[in-house]
Amino acid sequence: MRHRVLLLMITGVITGLTLVSCAATDGEGIEVVDVSGPLDARALGFMTEAIRDAAEGDRTLVLLQIDSPAVLDGGAYDRLMALLDNPPLPVATWVGPAPAVAFGGAQLIAESVSNRAVAPGSVWGLTNPVVLGEDRAPVDGPDDVLSAERWQGMALEPTLRQYLQRLDGAVFVTSRGEVTVRTLTEVDGGVTLETVTFRKAGVVDRFFRLAVLPEPAFFFLIVGLTVIVFEFYALGPGVAAFVGSVSVLLGGWGLMTLPTRWWAVALGGVGMLVLTWAHQRGGGLLGRVAGTVALLAAGLYLVDGSPQIAPRWWLVLPTVMAVLFFYLLAMPTVQKARLSTMTVGRDRLVGMWGVATVDFDPNGIVEVAGARWRATAHREAGLTAGSEIVVTGVDGLYLEVEGRET
Repeated sequence: MRHRVLLLMITGVITGLTLVSCAATDGEGIEVVDVSGPLDARALGFMTEAIRDAAEGDRTLVLLQIDSPAVLDGGAYDRLMALLDNPPLPVATWVGPAPAVAFGGAQLIAESVSNRAVAPGSVWGLTNPVVLGEDRAPVDGPDDVLSAERWQGMALEPTLRQYLQRLDGAVFVTSRGEVTVRTLTEVDGGVTLETVTFRKAGVVDRFFRLAVLPEPAFFFLIVGLTVIVFEFYALGPGVAAFVGSVSVLLGGWGLMTLPTRWWAVALGGVGMLVLTWAHQRGGGLLGRVAGTVALLAAGLYLVDGSPQIAPRWWLVLPTVMAVLFFYLLAMPTVQKARLSTMTVGRDRLVGMWGVATVDFDPNGIVEVAGARWRATAHREAGLTAGSEIVVTGVDGLYLEVEGRET
């Protein structure tokens, strides 16, 4: 019952934060829609919804603040571009603050409106592919990275405030016809900007967007799997298992969103299995090296998004090294603390009697000399919880056991 209440409270808090993050009061004013990172379906849908909500709220102007290396969803991109082609209210774009980027479809979004600007120090280009992972006809645009100063048709505006001030009196074409925008207003004999509201995606959207880059997706997936393996060897699920499951969920979301090479994901899984096997067998240089190389290759080739999005080795390598460190030091230390005593060595257990505490399949847990140990037996032994056993040998981190003859 308490778990249900806690779950309801957490859901309520997340929902409330989401509503607070997305809410905007009606009335005249400027709404700045802040988007950054690869534009997946959630980010593109958020931009589309923000423009429509601003129109219903009688906003004076919507400004899309862009900093994105790629577009990841073609359907949501087409819906946004159709809306920008005939917007219900004035819409401007600004690529900034520096050093911002606008590659692929993000560049075309920035260019899709008549009033657009870019912060000096930002870069653009790499127009094709427009949408990563989709086979679309190429569009005209630069195939390399260019500086903001070479972006024709884009005004150079170093700050958002200066750009909004310059837009005072600008004419926009909307579905209602031409509209002259006033971004400045007189207050106490002076001139100031209209009220500016910054709109960001809700908490849930921002949570899932943590993994829409290759390196975070790889990190969450591999670290999540490592924590789950740790829970298996630590005998019993707990907080770490929950954290590992959430990490795997987040990493999986990133892989489903990005143009993923699934053979690289499979290679990463093989690397984890090899490292786990090497640990189970008590260590082994060949197994550890093979598992580490497989993980590193998986991280480096995880996403087919070059040159707009490509895994960077200096961000992938720390994840791989952390996993290797975990298998070399952390896992053996924790396992020894949980499954052994300081007074009895494993070699001295050979010949001792004990009892199985779980059913074997063919591995399990036994209690010998007052301590619990991981053990392995032949499948034909048919050991179940409560069966008496005898230790016949040591195999890496496992005791070899047989059923005690009666």
